[in-house]
Amino acid sequence: MISAAFYAPMKSPDDPVPSGDRAMARALQLALADAGVNTTLASELRTRDGKGDPARQEELIGLAEVECERLAQQGRAAGWQAWISYHNYYKAPDLLGPATAATLGIPYILIESTRARKRLDGPWARFAQAAEKATDAAAAVFYLTEQDAEALHKYRPENQLLAPLRPFLPVKSLPLETTRSGAILSVGMMRSGDKSASYRLIADTMAHLKTEQWHLLLVGDGPARPEIEAMMAGFGTRVSILGELSRDDLQEVYGTASLFFWPGVNEAFGMAYLEAQASGLTVVAQDRPGVRDVLAPGADYPSIDQGPRALAARLDMLLASPKLTAHLGKSARAHVAANHFLGPASATLKSVMSEVLT
Repeated sequence: MISAAFYAPMKSPDDPVPSGDRAMARALQLALADAGVNTTLASELRTRDGKGDPARQEELIGLAEVECERLAQQGRAAGWQAWISYHNYYKAPDLLGPATAATLGIPYILIESTRARKRLDGPWARFAQAAEKATDAAAAVFYLTEQDAEALHKYRPENQLLAPLRPFLPVKSLPLETTRSGAILSVGMMRSGDKSASYRLIADTMAHLKTEQWHLLLVGDGPARPEIEAMMAGFGTRVSILGELSRDDLQEVYGTASLFFWPGVNEAFGMAYLEAQASGLTVVAQDRPGVRDVLAPGADYPSIDQGPRALAARLDMLLASPKLTAHLGKSARAHVAANHFLGPASATLKSVMSEVLT
């Protein structure tokens, strides 16, 4: 087994608050283990600055310098052979991995790193510069979406290895297929910003539905819940908010839902899309960068500029066409099993790690 440090500057896999980032970090640890890499969670220092506060950035940079001294000692004692970080970008750069790996003389590897050259000036300048330096320092970078790949290839340092790694579920077998007998389902954290914008688009879409008989289940919780409840208040009992659910309870909801509806405003990719499709659910979403990397081909996803009327028309058509909906759901289920499961991800990680450590 290869011994490696693992770090997620955006959100630790041990963070108590559920999110797609946490789910992906946990999935990566499982996939790495399956690929023969024994990871140690190196640090839980969260470097995220969501407001563009230069003083906060300086504070976190100082904390990271102290943390690096401790990590160098830990890494020597543990015999780390590589450092692997997940999700480096201008709001949450990796301030630990590059320096610690350089001190220990081991390869530094990034999984999901976004270059944002337009942020090198402005309120996130220090962090954007740190994120760029981290990307430049990596011996290998795995990219999860084609959108990220463009800039990574454009500014790739000489001898840096770039490799695609499709977003994946940490499973090797499919769950039970949905009965498609229940409500339309939406799953997303309830916070301001992009998540709230997706919920607003959902509310606007439901207002344009021509189908008279429909019911929508919302799964999620967070500080913006009162705002989202207000958005949905006009629909009465047609909309039910279930709050945060356990993994098992959420799977039960997937197992009866008729459709999965999440517009995907500025989603990096969206783990819920993979979960829904694995259960055989047909997805209604907008055709957006990142999102399209996890959606099954062969279905029609309205463009962003078509707005809520196009999403409503798509929902109306699918609700009136159960055979087509079932066919698309089964195709999505097969697509996820073939491309977005633990096995393919582990094979990709193992291949690249072997090359980097040779």
